Amino acid sequence: MKKVIVIGAGASGLMAAYAAAARGNDVLVLERNEKAGKKIYITGKGRCNVTNDLPAEDFFQNVVHNAKFLRSCIYAFPPERTMRFLEEGGLPLKVERGGRVFPASDKASDVTKCLERYCRNAGVTFAFSEQVKKIELLQSTMFGIITDKRRVEADAVIVCTGGISYPATGSTGDGYVFARGFGLRVGKLRPALCGIVCDGCEPLQGLSLKNVRLSAQCGGRKVGSLFGEMLFTHFGVSGPIVLSLSSLLNDCDLSSVLLSLDLKPALDEETLDRRLLREFDAAKNKQVGHVLETLLPKRMIRPVLAQVAVAETLPVHSVSKVQRAALLRALKDFRLTPRALRPVEEAIVTAGGIDVKEIDPKTMQCKKVPGLYFCGELLDVDAFTGGFNLQIAFATGFAAGNAV
Repeated sequence: MKKVIVIGAGASGLMAAYAAAARGNDVLVLERNEKAGKKIYITGKGRCNVTNDLPAEDFFQNVVHNAKFLRSCIYAFPPERTMRFLEEGGLPLKVERGGRVFPASDKASDVTKCLERYCRNAGVTFAFSEQVKKIELLQSTMFGIITDKRRVEADAVIVCTGGISYPATGSTGDGYVFARGFGLRVGKLRPALCGIVCDGCEPLQGLSLKNVRLSAQCGGRKVGSLFGEMLFTHFGVSGPIVLSLSSLLNDCDLSSVLLSLDLKPALDEETLDRRLLREFDAAKNKQVGHVLETLLPKRMIRPVLAQVAVAETLPVHSVSKVQRAALLRALKDFRLTPRALRPVEEAIVTAGGIDVKEIDPKTMQCKKVPGLYFCGELLDVDAFTGGFNLQIAFATGFAAGNAV
């Protein structure tokens, strides 16, 4: 039996603690917050999208950085196993659109309770409101952990402190400091799954669009194209497809990024042009702004027409062929001017982190320091929205705890 310290009682930490204790180890979880799973409580707008009901092989298509590194741990603990684990722990689940899995209660707190219950039943001990200040290597097989209250020793340490997103939940980057202290490479930390600051969106603030396609190019290179929902905000754009696209843009120089919004992705240009002609023929004496109400939300009409320099009050019969062609392009290629990503503190997850080459992908053990493990958001792995990042946390946590 080993003495195991888990630092952090988030998703990966709770899973690591349970897995380690289930193998007969003496496990202590040190958590700086007053309770477990503080970030879990705010995920999925308080509902907690725990995973995605996808086969393991399809899972990797939703991983943005270092999908190959995750193959071993995801196959060992795939989404279906996460779902079974939670349901067997007394947490009924439901699957919603896009394979998103939520607790049937719609309460994120029930997820934390389930994980904590697993831990306590396995004999895990918790110490809340206790912050780890330093990890020392005492011998080749022994660690000293210094907190703001005491000093403890352990045979193994599993670090699960999260990234630097939502620092109010306790994710303040401590784990990166510990990693650097042992000589590990830590890549640049960047926002992932965040809003995009764009010029000129203030008049559209609060407008939600469904069934649209947002595409991005960086320096002329296609970065990504996503279909779904988005939202205009006071700073620019947000919503599911924007959040996911931001994860593809955090390596780019935003000044060289072009965002294109297809407002009618279900119609090709030829079909949409015929639709425009029909609408115009049926209302030749109406103003073009009124006719477009059959195609667009009212608040989108003025920006679309402004982009092609067509007045809202222009009678339909006065719209030239050139103007109609320009309007068609604006409907299929409405341009947004990105300026920046929102700060990493507002991002759902942190991109970048501990170089995965430093970590054994099967066990999450540091290659340089046996007995030291890093899990979850600390690693340079991140994925799109839809439950994929929590699944990564569960799978990496389980790999570490099981390996101990």
